[in-house]
Amino acid sequence: MANVTTISHLLGSRDALFIDELSHNSIVSGAKSAVAETIIFRHNDFDHLDFLLRERRESYRNVMIVAEGLYSMDGDIADLPRLVEIKERHNAWLMIDEAHSIGVLGAEGRGLCEHCGVDPQRIDLMVGTLSKTLASCGGFIAGKAAVIEWMRYTLPGFVYSVGLSPVISAAAAAALQLMQTETWRLDRLRKNAELFVDLARESGLDTGPAIGRGVVPILFADSLDTLDASRHLMENGYYVPPIIQIGVPKDQPRLRFFISASHTEEEIRGVIDLLARREPVSTAPALGAAVAP
Repeated sequence: MANVTTISHLLGSRDALFIDELSHNSIVSGAKSAVAETIIFRHNDFDHLDFLLRERRESYRNVMIVAEGLYSMDGDIADLPRLVEIKERHNAWLMIDEAHSIGVLGAEGRGLCEHCGVDPQRIDLMVGTLSKTLASCGGFIAGKAAVIEWMRYTLPGFVYSVGLSPVISAAAAAALQLMQTETWRLDRLRKNAELFVDLARESGLDTGPAIGRGVVPILFADSLDTLDASRHLMENGYYVPPIIQIGVPKDQPRLRFFISASHTEEEIRGVIDLLARREPVSTAPALGAAVAP
């Protein structure tokens, strides 16, 4: 809801929105609901974004670029210093969706800016959720005080909705405090995710461009193989739902793993071993086929 209402509210008919081709559905939905023109650049290809802005920036009054802190399906990140340089040179706004990066990236879990060493004052808006690291419900928008004060009274998704209940707010606040005081959790998360990626790649599994933080996919040849891998893990005590067409491109089905500080090395090694030893559906004998002794 935060992405949808923010994007559609800020941009008018003489404006343009530049979004990554792998943007989260909430960003795409915000683009569809906006009257501004939407222009898509190739995933994390900032040469392409720079080219599009050089060619088209002068045609619009305002321009906003939207990227994610940690991409929810691939577990990779944007080159934020380059992105900030581009947005400043082209006089554009920059919005970062930190839904999957708060509590994951940076020494204190502050997200992509801390991870990349970029002053957050150079980012126009940050949008995020309370439902992941902060273990609650709802969302947030962060920016300069004057902008947030204006949005407080004009943003439809905020004005025409109810406030968070005290219980939900207290839960998020407690999680935020723990994140700041128990930073060992962030270090353990990083080590767990890096171990997962290292073991997966050593076993010949495809983790795509994942950097080894909170989100790590394992890609498969087709949807049938992905569904079988998910079933195999479920039968052995690991719940990993498959992600196939709609959530991702048809030719990139996957299992998506959310790594936490609570996972043990035994669990990580166990799930990788199960996937590495599993025979892919595409090479397994067909049902009813004769098998040589």
